[in-house]
Amino acid sequence: MNYLEFEKPLAEIEGKAEELRAMARANPGMDIAKEAEALDRKADVMLKDLYKDLTPWRKCQVARHPDRPHCKDYIDALFSEYTPLAGDRNFAEDHAVMGGLARFNDQPVMVIGHEKGNDTKSRIERNFGMARPEGYRKAIRLMEMADRFRLPVITLVDTPGAYPGKGAEERGQAEAIARSTQKCLEIGVPLISVIIGEGGSGGAVAFATANRVAMLEHSVYSVISPEGCASILWKDAEKMREAAEALRLTAQDLQKLGVIDRIIKEPVGGAQRAPKETIEAVGKGIEAMLKELSNKKPDALVKDRRTKFLDMGSKGLAA
Repeated sequence: MNYLEFEKPLAEIEGKAEELRAMARANPGMDIAKEAEALDRKADVMLKDLYKDLTPWRKCQVARHPDRPHCKDYIDALFSEYTPLAGDRNFAEDHAVMGGLARFNDQPVMVIGHEKGNDTKSRIERNFGMARPEGYRKAIRLMEMADRFRLPVITLVDTPGAYPGKGAEERGQAEAIARSTQKCLEIGVPLISVIIGEGGSGGAVAFATANRVAMLEHSVYSVISPEGCASILWKDAEKMREAAEALRLTAQDLQKLGVIDRIIKEPVGGAQRAPKETIEAVGKGIEAMLKELSNKKPDALVKDRRTKFLDMGSKGLAA
């Protein structure tokens, strides 16, 4: 288990409990089960207390946890007959964006998502989930295909933001993101988006301009990262905690503001502690959202989506 900074007291207790069990395994005559169980109970209480009321900055840390399930994990667990489709038919394949045909509960769908990778090699290959223009152009191609064959589109968002490198800018990063967002608004099929970790900047909006947007309980969704916001406003990236508060990037705030439609509960301690339970909860959320949209006609779906985004900003949070 990788422990976050604010989880260090918990790490000490769980570490001591594991030490006691290791001693018991090495010395079968030792009876220390009660001491280990007492430490486990203490750890459970502390875990609940830590996650009972997370600050926005702590939610950012949880959303970025390396052990959270990623797009590939969701596709492997929730979708059958997944057939990946590669390339934007123009420049290259972008490994930061996964996408292809699949079945969800035996219903044919198109699934698209950001993949961060789960070890050093795969993270470098996936560019840490930061898509280049060809990734967004691939997504556009897949959405057009889904529209042509009347397949619902499911997107899984988990990105710090679009890749800001020189080559990406030269190949039209902003234009590719804008066209992907436009394509989301145009297609006449149900479009469902789930933010499973970080929803960063236009890189997330390009996939999340959907009829229904859901967020995991401890995920975040914002126009800029707290560090980036602090660097611009205060010229000091260390003020990221204040920036996280001001950005209103938590699922709870965004639901009140009408930016998202649904919050999917995570197990106590976050998705990283019980990936299987989290994936099952996301599957149930997707199933419910697909059911809500199943009888709507193409024109109604497009109108519903456009109205949803035009209405954003009409709700506010009480001071």
